[in-house]
Amino acid sequence: MFNCNAPDTGNMELLHMFATPEQREQWLMPLLEGKIRSAFCMTEPEVASSDATNITTLIQRDGNDYVINGRKWFITNSAHPNCRIFIVMGKTDPDAETHRQQSMILVPKDTPGVEMVRNPKVLNAVHPEGHCEIAFRNVRVPASNLLGDEGSGFALAQARLGPGRIHHCMRSIGAAELALELMVERSQQRKTFGKALFQHGTVKEWIARSRIEIEQARLLVLKAAWMIDHVGAKAARKEISMIKALVPTVHTTVLDRAMQVFGAMGLTSDTPLADHWSWGRCLRYADGPDEVHLQSIAKMELKESAEWLGQGAAYLTTPERD
Repeated sequence: MFNCNAPDTGNMELLHMFATPEQREQWLMPLLEGKIRSAFCMTEPEVASSDATNITTLIQRDGNDYVINGRKWFITNSAHPNCRIFIVMGKTDPDAETHRQQSMILVPKDTPGVEMVRNPKVLNAVHPEGHCEIAFRNVRVPASNLLGDEGSGFALAQARLGPGRIHHCMRSIGAAELALELMVERSQQRKTFGKALFQHGTVKEWIARSRIEIEQARLLVLKAAWMIDHVGAKAARKEISMIKALVPTVHTTVLDRAMQVFGAMGLTSDTPLADHWSWGRCLRYADGPDEVHLQSIAKMELKESAEWLGQGAAYLTTPERD
């Protein structure tokens, strides 16, 4: 089934960058050693979570504890038998400035009040590691479980999601490479109308276009990764949005071609193609839908153009330009 390691790698980065020494010892080290798994709880079923400011889960201070109430879903890894810790994003101060309302807190999976509501099918398939819906009802954890500072949740989410998008795109490129390899092999083994499949012009074009698209995607991902290393995720946000908007489509396009070359077999579990296509389709939502990233890219391009023209940010806020 799907490769869902990305939540763990993203959570490791959060713990590495923002956890206290005690939190790192308790949770990061076992994650690094592969002894436990983790889940990141941000998306909610009742609001458009592509805008993280919409989140309604409450994290309220009560003496030496925080009390959590809310509902999350599509929480990858949450049903994995080794999952031990949730990183939950919610609002600690709904009245604060928009991007200072949210915080993140560590919630052990076995904490009273944590209820695994269901593990919904994704594209009509059940995934054992889970993309679960989870209810938090008066869940009480020590105040020392807060990750980072109160009100820093939005900034932490951006720090996590930037590198996390790189991880998703790297896996997508690997899936597309596998699909191309299988497509090339199949096209040489199978014949229709007296010719091998690769001797038909359409299949040759699919092979060529797939190689071109994979290499373009790989180079753009490498550029984004290089920029994160050298200038940081914030300065690389346009490149990160570009790969997140591009690579899942390359992923599903190449998989779709390979499935077509395999015919009926490509729709079955006899090959990994259908599973990989399904996960590529899911990635058009994960860590921000395509439309949000495209809007961000366009906004940054317009801002750069306005600055170059000497018109400043006001250019972007006039009614006819907004």
